[in-house]
Amino acid sequence: MKKLQVLAIVVVMLITGNAMAQTKFGYIRVDDVVALMPATAKIDSLLELYQRDTIQPEYTSVVEQYQFNDSLYRDSLKTPKSVRDEIAKKLPGLIYQIQNWQQISQQALEAKQNQLLSPIYNEVYTAIRAVAKEKGYTHVVNKEAFLVAPEGDDMIVAVATKLKLKLPPQLQQAAKPAAGR
Repeated sequence: MKKLQVLAIVVVMLITGNAMAQTKFGYIRVDDVVALMPATAKIDSLLELYQRDTIQPEYTSVVEQYQFNDSLYRDSLKTPKSVRDEIAKKLPGLIYQIQNWQQISQQALEAKQNQLLSPIYNEVYTAIRAVAKEKGYTHVVNKEAFLVAPEGDDMIVAVATKLKLKLPPQLQQAAKPAAGR
């Protein structure tokens, strides 16, 4: 019986040791790679255009609708009661939009930014997966995800190379392994 327990422990240790030997961790700051992508530089100007050509005119339209409806509502002599009742239903919604415009416009801007960045993130994630497969990484995590984690390699150089991006010197320095590994 004792031999069977010892054999079971040895088998478990071999399996565990084999699994640990096959585990290879890699780390990367995805946002650093996204910032290096050429298309990312254009997004700021596209967002400014979106703000100027879409969000600002929308705000102006809401304010004008409010002013028009408010003036009709207040002019009780010229406006029939049924129209005033309809306007009374609209005004709270317009007031809400005006009072909360900062939040509404911020949400619209973030949605547009996410829409524009989505293909860039997809391209970066595809490159990360390809590098992980080529280099045999079993786990790749965003550097900011953990305070303490097992040792691993910074993959930014390999991913930047895969995407044909020029890596700034500060990111090259940060990617070098720590001494004593």
